[in-house]
Amino acid sequence: MSEQLRLDKWLWHARFCKTRGLAQQKATQGRIRINGHVVEKASHAVRVGDTMTLAHLGKVMVIKVMGLGVRRGPAAEASGLYEVLEEPAADR
Repeated sequence: MSEQLRLDKWLWHARFCKTRGLAQQKATQGRIRINGHVVEKASHAVRVGDTMTLAHLGKVMVIKVMGLGVRRGPAAEASGLYEVLEEPAADR
């Protein structure tokens, strides 16, 4: 079995959400896609190599999961958990 982490924990570790509760809400809204599939559960498994599409700060981002993380660390550590594949439209 490959390593995996709950979506809400990953969003929190990667600093896409300020609290785990907010990460759970974001994960259950049905506005996140993982590998092209809509996710509606906070417990959905995230694995290294997954492609995720999500709204962040009012913009849609496409990212690749590069790591799972073991804690919510500093921003520099969190940014190593993902790679931005597609920049938000306003930043192009």
